[in-house]
Amino acid sequence: MPDNLRPNAASATGQDPGTALDKEQCVVGSARYRPESGPPVEIEVVITAVGARGDGIADPTGAGNVGQRVFVPLTVCGDRVRVRLGPAHAEGRRGQVVTWLARGPDAVEPACRHFGRCGGCTLQHLGDPAYGAWKSEQVTAALARAGFGLDRPVPLVRTSPGSRRRVTFSVRCRGGAVAVGFNERLSHRLVDLEQCPVLAPELLALVPLLRRGLVPVLPEGATAEVAACRLEGGVDLLLIGPSRLDLTARQALADLAEAADLARLSWQADPKQPPEPVAARRPVLARFGGRPVAVPPGSFLQASAEGEAALTAAVLAGVQGGAVADLFSGCGTFSLPLAAVAGRRVHCVDGNGAALAALVSAARGLPGLSTEQRDLGRNPLSPEELAGYQAVVFDPPRAGAAAQVAALAASGVPVVVAVSCNPATFTRDARRLAAGGYRLVSALAVDQFLWSAHIELVALFRHPG
Repeated sequence: MPDNLRPNAASATGQDPGTALDKEQCVVGSARYRPESGPPVEIEVVITAVGARGDGIADPTGAGNVGQRVFVPLTVCGDRVRVRLGPAHAEGRRGQVVTWLARGPDAVEPACRHFGRCGGCTLQHLGDPAYGAWKSEQVTAALARAGFGLDRPVPLVRTSPGSRRRVTFSVRCRGGAVAVGFNERLSHRLVDLEQCPVLAPELLALVPLLRRGLVPVLPEGATAEVAACRLEGGVDLLLIGPSRLDLTARQALADLAEAADLARLSWQADPKQPPEPVAARRPVLARFGGRPVAVPPGSFLQASAEGEAALTAAVLAGVQGGAVADLFSGCGTFSLPLAAVAGRRVHCVDGNGAALAALVSAARGLPGLSTEQRDLGRNPLSPEELAGYQAVVFDPPRAGAAAQVAALAASGVPVVVAVSCNPATFTRDARRLAAGGYRLVSALAVDQFLWSAHIELVALFRHPG
């Protein structure tokens, strides 16, 4: 699942073309382009749209006859700006604002002093009505690209500022001091965080404690990540890196857990190794379908309780009865509410064994719930295996579920509920379902990645057979 509040957010949200420059070349997606030689070119443009990644777009006719669209970060419709053009590439050219000549009617003052540098948010400068309409339009456009036209805008559920319950900070030790925050836009430079209107107050309050508490833990020049989640029992914190901890570092982490009143603190040398507990002060629980789940360190959870509630309600509304397969089930965000319906059989499939173990423990007393550990990217459920289900729910990672959707499209399962955090990969997967005869019944957009270009969506498909 996507995150605007991750240390690599500058590249993840990294605005329509132009991303990272080094001395020799510009890298955009998988293509590489060499910068143009000669003096920089400056032109005057008028922004006519906001693109899918949050950058303003200047129409070619208004772009100084450069013959390409120009993508300009931090602008809104109606802005008139003088920009310095970046390298050309397949989608257009990136423009950096040199002078603001006029502001469009949708421009507002950002809510955060870090906006414009921090890569976590890209749309704080867009007024609320225009921002809400833009978010809804991203889902409408994704459905249209997949061949599903709608006669009305997709409804949008909005989450509130300060409701973000999980985050991954980037941390760096330099000169004996620790910086904590997020990367700058399109850069690996770190913005040392002072405020964040997106985060829950309990998570933001960790920042000064991390600055002090990690000094004895991180060697000079070291970088690491800190994943934190607010759960029942308190904040669960996972330190990813450094590669080893000596006795002094372990004691410092135990002291940090005490000072920050953490429920649990764990350490992971790298993401390929299992987390190691350092301090377990209280049980760490999530609650799905009214059942407490003892989630493992670093488990995936929806970004906000509000967003989770909206997605769960949409999933439950789409699945009316019969046997259900919940694919990419995790710890049971949708599985447990689905299995709470008397007599319903729910089969949960995920590649994460620890998440499934937590789900099994929480599901005691639900005889209709079963689990299977399986890499659905490499080994999807076949059409034959899917044949016995009345409905399939799938909530894949940001890369989508290409292999599993191909099998789903050939299966003829009556109901498919797709949850996605990436309209681009959703479009690809929805096209495959459409080719298999599925029709779109309803869709919902959920904005739990506030002021970023990311959007969550849930779509209900039915097969006529």
